Amino acid sequence: MNDPYNAPPVNPLPPVVVILFMSIALPEVVFSLGAQGWIGGPEAVGWRLAAVQQYGFSGDLFDWMLENGRWIPEHLLRFVSYSFVHGAFTATLFAAVLLLALGKLVGETMGQVAVVVLFFGGSMFGALIYGLFLNDTAWLVGGFPAVYSLIGGYSFLMWQRLAETGQQQMRAFSLIAILLGLQLIWGVFFGPTTQWVADLAGFGFGFVASVLLVPGGLARLLYHLRRD
Repeated sequence: MNDPYNAPPVNPLPPVVVILFMSIALPEVVFSLGAQGWIGGPEAVGWRLAAVQQYGFSGDLFDWMLENGRWIPEHLLRFVSYSFVHGAFTATLFAAVLLLALGKLVGETMGQVAVVVLFFGGSMFGALIYGLFLNDTAWLVGGFPAVYSLIGGYSFLMWQRLAETGQQQMRAFSLIAILLGLQLIWGVFFGPTTQWVADLAGFGFGFVASVLLVPGGLARLLYHLRRD
């Protein structure tokens, strides 16, 4: 029998969530310390920009590979690596907090493999849609498409739970609606970006992929759709 007095005050995070969090946080620590001049010398100020150019996803590079039929490994890696480089400290902080919250929930409910599939699948699908449907020269960076994929997984779990209890299923999409609304407000004050296209694609991937990742998810989805 477990001793309740020895139980941790907070449920531990799934290890894969901790690893992903550290992969996002550590580069930001290096960039921030370098920008403040605490490490790296004068050239450290440009570390973030250099990382964006080396690891960010470029629609122009993707178009070039698509047109020439040449799939260069170091550029294909950008479909994933851009998720670990952010344009600013605040973006890193926001993405990391969402990753911890959603990663914990999805990991404990669907398993750690599901977290990996949703995170990297959302990252790749978000970049793919960004590259295919936009002609934007701006670099795509940040973990938001991957994190939005986890939100898609959370939304599917909520959608199922609300369906089983007979409640309004549209409430399952309240979190994504709030976040997209905040992005719209942010764009009004600081200028619009096309980042939301990759974010929304990541969310869509996460919701659809969860149908297969949740045990019995497809069967329950078909049941509720037929009943409706």
